[in-house]
Amino acid sequence: MDQAQGLRNRVKNDAIKVIAVTGGKGGVGKSNVSLNLAISLCQQGKRVLLLDADLGLANIDVMLGLRVTKNLSHVLRGECTLDEVMVEGPHGLMVVPATSGTQSMVELTQAEHAGLIRAFSELKTPIDVLIVDTAAGISDMVLAFARAAQDVLVVVCDEPTSVTDAYALMKILNNDYGVYKFKIIANMVTSLKQGQDLFAKLTKVTDRFLDAQLELVSCVPYDNNIKLAVRKRQVVVDAFPRSPASLAFKALALRAASWPIPHRPEGHLEFFIENLVKRSVDSKEELVEA
Repeated sequence: MDQAQGLRNRVKNDAIKVIAVTGGKGGVGKSNVSLNLAISLCQQGKRVLLLDADLGLANIDVMLGLRVTKNLSHVLRGECTLDEVMVEGPHGLMVVPATSGTQSMVELTQAEHAGLIRAFSELKTPIDVLIVDTAAGISDMVLAFARAAQDVLVVVCDEPTSVTDAYALMKILNNDYGVYKFKIIANMVTSLKQGQDLFAKLTKVTDRFLDAQLELVSCVPYDNNIKLAVRKRQVVVDAFPRSPASLAFKALALRAASWPIPHRPEGHLEFFIENLVKRSVDSKEELVEA
């Protein structure tokens, strides 16, 4: 048994689920999906950490109306720990805010990438689920977060550019990094059929050109209540809990809670899991020795 496998077995009851929410294109509703999924999981009693990984154009704290004094840039400069920049949102959701309008945060060096990984390895706050809201596009940071996650949620809407950019993202992850499982969210659709047709457009191309497995996990209907909730600095599952989009997000959260956590690496990076698991084991060993 390899060491990583042994570590996972020893803490399998405390294993952490890591979900990356991405999309390739801006404007597809990715941050709304991340937030409403996170809040819905909190409502199920999960301890959820939401990382705003749009490092140059962060907006999660703004969407929730949170007061932020420090962000991820302070962590990367060594001025504070990840635990110290966390802010608490609705239902106990923990948010790691990034910064907005800072070019240096978009172009991190390898040393800064390593610093971000190290920050997670030193995280003391106990969590069940880590949700990473990535930036748009196919930057190195977006690819790194997607490769690190156990589940990659690709948000698409029924626009040609959204479908094209989602395919481009999956192509790079599949061909260059061996990521072959993608969970698709058809967002802002007018009907279940439109969502299924959108998924069919994607699979028609991926089945032909990629060695990838796609799964349609949610069709989130277009819902004007989302805009109303954003204006109120709330998530729709709180502001309008019985609205069509809210019901879809809650159903998605129930599905996500049942997704299995792999007991061994699947070929791509899992630095969040590796470091968090090692930290968990080390702390347990210290308690035993004490």
